[in-house]
Amino acid sequence: MKKILLATFLIAASASAVEAQQKPTLKLPALSTTSKTVQDFSTGSIELTYSRPSARGRKVFGELVPYGANWRTGANSNTKIKFSEDVIIGGKRVKAGEYSLYSVPTEGDWTIILNSSTANWGTMGYDKAKDVARFKAASYYLNAKVETYTMQFTNISYDKCNLELTWEYTKVVIPIEADNEAQIAKNIKKALNGKKDAPYFQVANYYNERNENLDKAYEYVNKAIKDNPKAYYMYYLKARIAQKLDMVDEAIQAANKSIEVAKGTPNEAEYRRVNMKIIRELE
Repeated sequence: MKKILLATFLIAASASAVEAQQKPTLKLPALSTTSKTVQDFSTGSIELTYSRPSARGRKVFGELVPYGANWRTGANSNTKIKFSEDVIIGGKRVKAGEYSLYSVPTEGDWTIILNSSTANWGTMGYDKAKDVARFKAASYYLNAKVETYTMQFTNISYDKCNLELTWEYTKVVIPIEADNEAQIAKNIKKALNGKKDAPYFQVANYYNERNENLDKAYEYVNKAIKDNPKAYYMYYLKARIAQKLDMVDEAIQAANKSIEVAKGTPNEAEYRRVNMKIIRELE
């Protein structure tokens, strides 16, 4: 019995030693690093996770990445994109959620695919029946070479942005829009509904930046000033809105008040500059 126990112990010890030898003992640089980006957008966010291969002297599109074939749009695991709210991407309405982002590169416009299965490795396991959106995206030739594959959000506004894919001499642009007008109107109505500390300034600034509901914006900025008469930046916003409404006297008065209230603050010089610009344009 002792011999049997000893033999069992030796086998187990040997197996553990072999397993220990097989485990990696150091971390080496990855050839295709993983990147995760969380971009604030509209009233929520877009989360993008992908791996970034480099060209390393190879011809990329047409060879390393074949034309006309489904591509993981990166390296390693499939590229994933997550929307916290409903969006319109490439002209297609897509519900909030996480999707795999595949593509079919060509020498012209690419085909972009969103697929509901996110557990695949690359294109293995891809099922066309699980596609939720498929659309064309414009591609452009770059004069300067991009060595490492890059995805980034650009041209971000209240309700629009682009997702740009660049590698080698190619850039692909995917337009994304927020399907948010009804929700924002509902949120504003709820936020302003008889509340003591209603965000009048925030709503007025939003309307001003979008050049819409300017009469309401003027009403709300006046209410904000009433609650906070020492806020020089609010008088500046009032001047900008009044200027757009062709209320010349009111705009000049608000600009002068902003300059007066800003005196002695760290932003005195800057607010004098921007308000004087309004006054000169109106006089």
